[in-house]
Amino acid sequence: MENIPVEKNKEYIVDIIDNGFEGEGIAKIDGYTIFINGAIKGEKCKTLIVKVTKSHGYGKIIEIIEKSNDRVEADCATYKRCGGCNLRHIKYNKTLEMKRDVVQNLVNKTLKNKITVNNTIGMDKPYYYRNKAQYPFGINKNGEKVFGIFAQRTHEIIEIQECKIQNPISEKIAREVISFIRKNNISVYNEETGEGLFRHLIVKVGIKTNEVMCVIVLNGEKFEKEQEFVKVLLDKFNKDDKNEFKIKTIVKNINTKNTNVILGDKNIVLYGDGYINDKLGNYTFKISPMSFYQTNPVQTEVLYNKAIEAAKLKKSDVVLDLYCGIGTIGIYASSFVDKVYGIEIVEQAIEDAKENARINNIENIKFRCGAVEAILEDLIKEENIAPNIVFVDPPRRGLDKNTVDNILKLKPEKVIYISCNPATMVRDINMMEAKYEVKEIQPVDMFPYTSHVEVCALLELKSYQ
Repeated sequence: MENIPVEKNKEYIVDIIDNGFEGEGIAKIDGYTIFINGAIKGEKCKTLIVKVTKSHGYGKIIEIIEKSNDRVEADCATYKRCGGCNLRHIKYNKTLEMKRDVVQNLVNKTLKNKITVNNTIGMDKPYYYRNKAQYPFGINKNGEKVFGIFAQRTHEIIEIQECKIQNPISEKIAREVISFIRKNNISVYNEETGEGLFRHLIVKVGIKTNEVMCVIVLNGEKFEKEQEFVKVLLDKFNKDDKNEFKIKTIVKNINTKNTNVILGDKNIVLYGDGYINDKLGNYTFKISPMSFYQTNPVQTEVLYNKAIEAAKLKKSDVVLDLYCGIGTIGIYASSFVDKVYGIEIVEQAIEDAKENARINNIENIKFRCGAVEAILEDLIKEENIAPNIVFVDPPRRGLDKNTVDNILKLKPEKVIYISCNPATMVRDINMMEAKYEVKEIQPVDMFPYTSHVEVCALLELKSYQ
């Protein structure tokens, strides 16, 4: 590869001129871009080049010659190897600025209206916020059975010492489970051979209700000491009054496929009724082993309140909630408007959404199962509605062109776009800019100390203003 000014396995001293989407440092040598994990804008680093391509290279910090004032000592023993967070070496307020800048750069590059993005709304206490943990089981280098988290870009299990982003009850339960596995000599799953029984432990926590669900994922139908296993967990976590969290249900999930997908299709309840509840705002939501529920409910409330406030909803509004999941945002909006219609492709989610509407006694909401692009037109014809407000909260890939076209045909007064991937959101808004004006873009820090940022954008129909 000619004209590349760096060589692999050589060291260079570089100035970090920016940070990228994933929080990585960016340096240039003779116009050639180098990405360096863990480096912060403004720093000078001695860097070892570890990979070279025609367009860019990757470096590894050997020494930080000049440190940024925003650098802090990471407060986690496994931070460098674990892929769970990637910004723990940066002051929290600075990470909020970085997330806003990522969104602003996308706006500046892609949109005609270079709207100023609001400052990111952070968390008062950005610790222990995740209400769902997924721990794989495996064997460590010493041949011991362990649980943990997969190391960045590999399937080596890193044993957790004390995770700063998971709810602490999850780790306590996992320690009890691994202790039971070791004592009773139960096998753990080996990805290479496809053998071994215990694959994963999933813990879901209702942070407002203190209800806990444990899902044990097995490579087989059952294990000998199931009842003893249940008793050990209940004795440990439900008898002690000092534990504010109580295990409400224990579920066995069967996954015998050779796959990276964690859950299989079959659930068998070992204890309780197979679900937990949690509250968002004034509403109760039922969470089953398979259902998606926002991972940081504290910031979800902030995000939804922001979305509702931006929409300035009124009693005559008819709302479409596309990609509605288990109905959270539609249920949230229901008390302000005349009618809500939710569409979602996942059948289990729609069942949960209907149940959630029933639990909360909401009668002005209807849910339909199917792909948005396939059933939106039918819904509008059958119900004979003209929705004037549309909420979208699509997966990371954003909206497909069909859905964008359908929204443009519908011409709702307002579109509230909630996104976990600002790059696809800005791409989609760009397709709507001829008819819609972007009024506000609000980032919310849903996943502190990671490079993820959630965004809420308000679009208004130009002729409606």
